[in-house]
Amino acid sequence: MANHKSALKAARQSVLKRQRNRAARTRMRGQIKKLRQAVASGDNKLAVELLAPTISLLDRSAQSGTIHRNTAGRTKSRLTRHVNNMAAPTTSA
Repeated sequence: MANHKSALKAARQSVLKRQRNRAARTRMRGQIKKLRQAVASGDNKLAVELLAPTISLLDRSAQSGTIHRNTAGRTKSRLTRHVNNMAAPTTSA
């Protein structure tokens, strides 16, 4: 247990940061899951609608330090690629 005044304050702050990060991470994962389910079900309209808010949420999570910026970029890229592949017509040769 922390004994010094500054260590006690740091402990309090870390608890709050953990709660904030955990809530943000849960919300982000839920949004990504919704988008992936829309892609898997083939609902192109819903997937396109969910893409922008999902990307925004990833950017905010990266900006606040909840996730690393490269992780956010990689996830955005993959999700965008999945949505774009849905929209592209498949050519059969």
